[in-house]
Amino acid sequence: MTGTLHVFTSAAVNYLPKVRILCRSIRRHHPEAVIHLALADRRPDWLVTEGEPFDDVLDVSQLGIPDWYRWSFTHNIVELATAIKPFALAKLLDLPGCGSVVYFDPDIVLFSRVDDILATLDHSSVALTPHQNKPERTLEAVLDNEVASLKHGIFNLGFVGVANCDEGRRFAHWWGERTYELCRADVPNGLFTDQKWVNFAPVFFDGVAIVKSSRHNVATWNLTTRDLTGSLEAGFQVDGEPLGFYHFTGFDSGAHRIMAIKNAAASGSVQELIAWYERETEVADNDPISRTPWAFGRYSDGAPIEAWHRWLYRDRADLRDTFPDPYDASSGTRSFAFWCATQGRLLRAQYAGPHGGTGSRARPLTMGGGAMLQLLRLAASPGAGRALRARVYAILRAEGVAGITRRLARRRSP
Repeated sequence: MTGTLHVFTSAAVNYLPKVRILCRSIRRHHPEAVIHLALADRRPDWLVTEGEPFDDVLDVSQLGIPDWYRWSFTHNIVELATAIKPFALAKLLDLPGCGSVVYFDPDIVLFSRVDDILATLDHSSVALTPHQNKPERTLEAVLDNEVASLKHGIFNLGFVGVANCDEGRRFAHWWGERTYELCRADVPNGLFTDQKWVNFAPVFFDGVAIVKSSRHNVATWNLTTRDLTGSLEAGFQVDGEPLGFYHFTGFDSGAHRIMAIKNAAASGSVQELIAWYERETEVADNDPISRTPWAFGRYSDGAPIEAWHRWLYRDRADLRDTFPDPYDASSGTRSFAFWCATQGRLLRAQYAGPHGGTGSRARPLTMGGGAMLQLLRLAASPGAGRALRARVYAILRAEGVAGITRRLARRRSP
């Protein structure tokens, strides 16, 4: 690879402890990389790069996003963190001497160098990793994993690599156009943040490489078809190759642990890896930074912004014209917040459906008896089931069966 390797991730301030885990792993295996944090938040004065494992911070206001402030209001925290990715990508591709740009989700950890991906970018414009690289072998796994990929996207955008070439820059521009208007977590209407759009990449652009190596982007959605072996001390392998990077999606909710036990209960290596990340994130979660409120989560008077307010403001140009600062609640009866609480209430049913989307009325997911029986069987296993039993018991006590159902329903989301 010629030129400088730039690597970035995207997160809000409260995710900084996990960002550090990722960036330390990048620094360990790719010390030559320049590491950036794209901040889907306001940058606090105390956030400097000195002493951090990243070299640069780009907050949302620095990414050249048109009308970025009002635009931020139309996204929840996950949508904003994903919507800014192509804009950060384009900015980094414009840096002098840039050779290629690689993105990793903040809940990813590198366990070895990814030189094979970088070599791919020497002769490709874009590199993508699919959720699955081999067909599932059981109907249950097809429903769990392959059907989920049909809903959320064939490629997992926890990773993307882009070469600094004409086609790579054209991809970044197109991707930014799509996330600017349509970065929505609205699966019933065919959208899933930035990710679903990239299904089109191999069709719309030349030189798109699909990295099928089992060692990359290992996660619960492909543990059924990949053999992860080894240990922290000896190193992990996947199908006989060194583990490149593992994706700990859904860790905070407990969904990752549940699905890892369901899909790889017999693998001591998988359980050791997850236990390690659990210890690392326990320290991270105790960091006061993890409780930092998201700057774009509330109105100026401190009232939380409801999801349907964001959808309504996004879909109605007349409201955007009438309320140029949707966050400002100081104008009282002339504020967008007051309008939502009065006139806007008439539209709440339309914009606050079961999936938070405009007119979305998809049938809610429920846990069938077979899935519940298998979950109970796994929880009863003497070894791997111990952690699962504790987690399931805590969720059932706090939220009932509905809590387990919700976690299984979103287990594959990035």
